[in-house]
Amino acid sequence: MLHLLNLSIHIEWEKFKPDTSFFIPCLDRGEVEDYVRKEAARLRMNVVCKAVVERGKYGLRVWRIV
Repeated sequence: MLHLLNLSIHIEWEKFKPDTSFFIPCLDRGEVEDYVRKEAARLRMNVVCKAVVERGKYGLRVWRIV
């Protein structure tokens, strides 16, 4: 469970399949990216993270790669 500004974000890692992605709205990308990378490594998933603006919201897009 990821906690951002008193909000809990539940990432369904078991449903995160290769060639899919998810978006986490956030301003502090560094802390969020660190969490995502550590959790993905623990689960032996390869991910790519990129700061993006989607629908006017700044955040982190995470792709699972093979």
